[in-house]
Amino acid sequence: MNPWDIGSPLYRKLVISAMVLIGAGILLSIIAASAGLQPLVWAALAIIITGLLTHLAGLVVRARDARARRAAARPQKN
Repeated sequence: MNPWDIGSPLYRKLVISAMVLIGAGILLSIIAASAGLQPLVWAALAIIITGLLTHLAGLVVRARDARARRAAARPQKN
C-alpha cells in the first residue's frame, strides 16, 4: 500500500494543493523572469514557499495518520 491509498482526505487535499501551488509558482517565476519583472519573481517565490509549507503540513498529517493506524492495529493489553 502506498501513502495515497491509505491517506486521509485531508492528506490528499494538502498534497494536491501543494503540487498546484508549487507548479503555479514555477510557471509564474518563468514568465516573470522572461519578462524581466523582478517583483513578480518575488511573488512567485512566495507562492513556491507556500506550496512547500503546504507539503510539509501534508507530511505531518501523514505521520499523524500512520501513528493512529499503528496504535489501532496494536493489540491492547488488559
